Amino acid sequence: MVGLRNLRSFASLSLQLAILAVLIAAFFVRTPQVSGPSMEPHIISGEYVLINTLAYRLHAPSRGDVVAFRHDGDVPETFIKRVIGLPGDRIAVDRGTVILNGVPLREPYVRYADARSFPEVTVPPNDVYVLGDNRANSEDSRFFGAVPDADLMGRALWGIWPLGAIGAL
Repeated sequence: MVGLRNLRSFASLSLQLAILAVLIAAFFVRTPQVSGPSMEPHIISGEYVLINTLAYRLHAPSRGDVVAFRHDGDVPETFIKRVIGLPGDRIAVDRGTVILNGVPLREPYVRYADARSFPEVTVPPNDVYVLGDNRANSEDSRFFGAVPDADLMGRALWGIWPLGAIGAL
């Protein structure tokens, strides 16, 4: 009798956890497929990424976060980029070096640099300035400006597919 009771308890707990996981997945995470090389080598084209859609409802983005956001260019799509500037920050790019509030930014995650320069801008309130890690091949805030917080879908947490891409971002 004790064995059957334990089995029922285990089955009930398993079902409850499965329902909870489905609810969390339905309401608090997204898994878009990355298209394009702008975040290489950290996120590759074709990779699926787990996005925490609750993150920026609880707190503001931080510098260095990898974020997903809606971009309404020629064709509306989801972009994934790294937050470089926060509201009030002054950002310039001098021959590929990002200058944040007058100081060169150390960026160990950038493997493919870009030698272009861009004039200084100040990030508006309630916006973030985003750049791709592959600066030589990224459409980002250098071209379309800062991203409104309202357009942020969430924080990219993990590469989840293919198997070789599994891991924290």
